[in-house]
Amino acid sequence: MTDKLKLKLSSRIRLARNLSQYQFPHRLDQKNARELVHLVEEAFYVSKPLAEGFRTRHLWEERGLDLLFWFEKHLVSSKLIDHADIGAFICNQTEDVSLMINEEDHIRLQTMSSRKGLKELYEEAEQLDTVLEEKLNWAFDNQLGYLTACPTNLGTALRASVMVHLPALTMQDRIGLIAQKLAQMGMTIRGIYGEGSQAEGNIYQISNEVTLGISEEFILKNIEETIDSILVMEAAEQTKLIESRGDETRDGIYRSIGVLSQARLMSSKEALERLSTVRLGIEAGIIHELTTAAVDEMIIRVQTGNLHRQLGLTELMPEKDRDLLRATILRNEMKRRLS
Repeated sequence: MTDKLKLKLSSRIRLARNLSQYQFPHRLDQKNARELVHLVEEAFYVSKPLAEGFRTRHLWEERGLDLLFWFEKHLVSSKLIDHADIGAFICNQTEDVSLMINEEDHIRLQTMSSRKGLKELYEEAEQLDTVLEEKLNWAFDNQLGYLTACPTNLGTALRASVMVHLPALTMQDRIGLIAQKLAQMGMTIRGIYGEGSQAEGNIYQISNEVTLGISEEFILKNIEETIDSILVMEAAEQTKLIESRGDETRDGIYRSIGVLSQARLMSSKEALERLSTVRLGIEAGIIHELTTAAVDEMIIRVQTGNLHRQLGLTELMPEKDRDLLRATILRNEMKRRLS
């Protein structure tokens, strides 16, 4: 029987904030935008723990492949990369807190975890927000709440999201219906890298879209209850799948283990599909030698930016070389974890 808790990969809280004395990032020239970066740094690094535990990276000083690496780890967004000439981010050593500067808004403060719940992550984000507010004046309106570049973020400017694995619901072509119901509830479902991304490896991000006229507490409660109901649905579909097509499902799972353990070439798309199938086997209690955390780690490790980072490369490898390296990493990982 499927353990619904294993279906959850990670949770994230994101707060959008803007400084009252500056125009939104898309209206700022380079001089003022980089000046704003330094203002945020001065407001943030006010204690020894923050100074020792965090580091700023100015994107205009970084290499392109490093940006891809951070994007794959969800530390930066595609929009911040688009603003690389004025963008920066502050990140802690464990890479579960990231403050993007000059993305769509002046600050996008993120707290992320595969273990913590949304409430705990929100409390951590709120503490950092309070630190910044000591020295920075937020753009705020008594009627509209926090003012943001995009009207959809007005109000609390809070986005709470959970990344989930929904292979059985995807196989049953239920994601479209779920998306419709979520939209009616002021929520949305997106791919693995958020807005505009595809749902690779049957991995989805579910988050609130409405931020105006409701409280932070309501948003968190609503998302948590909705996620729980979707995970119950997925667990039930997995049980039905095993009961109705048990031999075929087990065959697919073990074939994927075999391919991951032996293949010499592996595209990113196939790697995600195979790892998703193996993850299904773990969730459904068919595979006991691996953990979902191990699979999630492999999913990150075989992405393009991570492949280059592991070798210290600064230029993009040819596609075949990437596929060779990806297959080698997966073979070694499967051998190590299954031995």
